[in-house]
Amino acid sequence: MSEEAIFARALCAMSGGVDSSVAAALMLEQGYPCVGITLKLYKGESRCCSLADVNDARNVAFSLGMDHYVLNFTEEFDKYVVRHFIDTYEAGATPNPCIECNRHIKFNILLLRARQLDFDLLVTGHYARTSKDPVSGRHLLLKAIDEKKDQSYVLYCLTQQQLERSRFPLGSLSKNEVRKIADDKKFINAAKGESQDICFVPDGDYGNFIEEYTGKTYPEGDIIDLDGKVIGKHKGLIRYTIGQRRGLGVAANTPVYVAAKSTAANTVTLAADEALYTKSLSAKDINLIACEDLKKPMRVMVKTRYLQTAQSAIAEQTDKNNLRVDFDSPQRAITPGQAVVMYDGDIVVGGGTIE
Repeated sequence: MSEEAIFARALCAMSGGVDSSVAAALMLEQGYPCVGITLKLYKGESRCCSLADVNDARNVAFSLGMDHYVLNFTEEFDKYVVRHFIDTYEAGATPNPCIECNRHIKFNILLLRARQLDFDLLVTGHYARTSKDPVSGRHLLLKAIDEKKDQSYVLYCLTQQQLERSRFPLGSLSKNEVRKIADDKKFINAAKGESQDICFVPDGDYGNFIEEYTGKTYPEGDIIDLDGKVIGKHKGLIRYTIGQRRGLGVAANTPVYVAAKSTAANTVTLAADEALYTKSLSAKDINLIACEDLKKPMRVMVKTRYLQTAQSAIAEQTDKNNLRVDFDSPQRAITPGQAVVMYDGDIVVGGGTIE
């Protein structure tokens, strides 16, 4: 048992999935007094926090001898995640709701609630690691050992205070190892699958979801080429994102992709693949983890999408809330609204929202 476990109580966020279940079990094995908590996040149909998920989480918690509770965060989730998702699409960008959920719900509101309930730590099933820099004293976020499962990209928004109180027990394990632990413990969800879709849009039709939620009808407009020539009609800007090829409704001799969107002109611009590449980006609302600020341009490895292989670049902080990234080689379909995350080896330097 670690010295920390003697004095610290842990609140384990349990989604009903195998990862969070094993994370809770590992904390118990390390000697931490643990309580399981499942969040009710979305009022409608969802791929997470369903009654079945709650029951799975409760079953695992009770099998481990843990108390288990459910917290209703539907209003907060609607305000900070769903509304942001819609506002971002309406502004012509493409959001990442998992990041907003981590930023506002799991590691802000839930962490504050944990402190109110006299818990010292918040435990989640994310695949990531933490450490502390012995020189600067800063809390660091690192990639998981299993790079195929690494979720550090969606955690770049965590602050020093949040990292200090967060624990990720799965960071040094592979998914196969996690499955084996769950199977050995005979967890009810040991073989449970996982979804890659946005939890509150289970059918993946973002446009229909937004129209049903808002009650709005988003106007059709022109699809144009790079010369401004009208080549078709789009079905509302919310149904398109940079790099999209499917569902364009335009006949072309060669493959074409969404290269740009204009909310002012209500147009979608299509172009050949080579037009989607650019060597630089700007980002806003930055959060730096490994350092307080970038005092000079820094060579980093960069991801602009969750599943992307990190690319070599130079990052420069232009002011308190903004940075510029210049890549060594052109990058495809850099998308406003998505996150840019910078790495120094396994260490997350920080990131921001692509403008």
